[in-house]
Amino acid sequence: MTAPTPAIETQGLSKVYRGRAVVDGLTLSVQPGEVFGFLGPNGAGKSTTVKMLLGLVLPSGGSVRVLGGSPADPAVRARLGFLPEQFRFQTWMTGHEFLRFHGRLAGMTADDLRTRIPEVLEVVGLGGRGHEALGGYSKGMLQRAGLAGAILARPQLVFLDEPTSALDPIGRVEVREIIERLRGQGVAVFLNSHLLSEVEQVCDRVAFVKQGRVLQQGSMRELMGGVLPLDVRVDTLPPGLLDTLARYGELRHTDTNTPGRASVELWLQHEDAIPQVARAVLDSGAHLYALTPRRPDLETLFLELIEDTPEASYAPEVAHA
Repeated sequence: MTAPTPAIETQGLSKVYRGRAVVDGLTLSVQPGEVFGFLGPNGAGKSTTVKMLLGLVLPSGGSVRVLGGSPADPAVRARLGFLPEQFRFQTWMTGHEFLRFHGRLAGMTADDLRTRIPEVLEVVGLGGRGHEALGGYSKGMLQRAGLAGAILARPQLVFLDEPTSALDPIGRVEVREIIERLRGQGVAVFLNSHLLSEVEQVCDRVAFVKQGRVLQQGSMRELMGGVLPLDVRVDTLPPGLLDTLARYGELRHTDTNTPGRASVELWLQHEDAIPQVARAVLDSGAHLYALTPRRPDLETLFLELIEDTPEASYAPEVAHA
C-alpha cells in the first residue's frame, strides 16, 4: 500500500536575513488529517517558517513541499487556508462581502459561494451576522470571520496562527471543535499558539523550535520518552509496597502527610503495567482509592526545553477553558 503524500515536508529548510539564519536546517513532516502544533519562543523563526510554507517567502536553502507540490504553485495555494495572527481585513465590507471576495480569489464559483458562505458563518458562530460591516465586529468576531475565510474554500491544509487569542472560553471550545471536524475530514492543521493547554488538547504531534531549529518533535508520549505518569492513591503504604511498585517504573513522588491516605506518583514505561500495579497494591493489603494515568504536561515539556535559552523572551499563557 502506497503511503499518503505528506501535507507538509521540509528538509534542511533555512532562511537567512542579513547574514543571520532565522530558520536553520528545519526538517518537518505533517501527515494528512493531522493536527500539528508548532511551538517556540518569540524569535524562534515560527512566522518565517509559516511564510515559506505558504509560498510568501522564498527559502535560502533546503527543500519544502506542501500537498505534494511547491507552495509557489497557484494550484497548491488554492488548497491552503490561512488565519494570520495579525489580521487586517477590509472593514468597510460586510461579512458576506468579505467572504465572497476571498472566495472568488480562491477560484470558487458564485453558486458555490451562495451556499458555502452561510454554512461557514454558522460553523464559526457568526450565523445571521454576515450582513453586518466588519468595522462593527468585535476583535473576537473578526477572528471568527478570519477563521471562516480560512476554511471557506474547503482547503486540504489549514494554517492557524493564534486562532483563539481574541476569544472567550466558549469561543476556544468552538474552535477546538472546528479543528477536530477538520481532522475528521482528512484536513491537516498546522497550529501555532501560545495557549499550551489548547495545543495539548487538540494536537496529534508537536514540534518545539528554538533559534530556527527543531529541538524535538513527536507525540506527547514520544516526547516524554514513552513514559506514562500514574497517580496511585491508597489508605496506607504497607512495608515493601514501594519496592514492589518500583519494579514497574520510576517512583517520582510519595505523599503520606494526609492521615489515612497516601499517594504515589509512578512513571511507567508500559501502559500494560497498570493492571499489575493495581494487583500489587491489593496483594499488599492496602485499599486502593484511585489509579489515575495522567497525560504528559505540555507546559512542563516546553519550559524544560526553552527556558534555559537566554534569547527566549516568551512566557507561555496557560488557559483553562
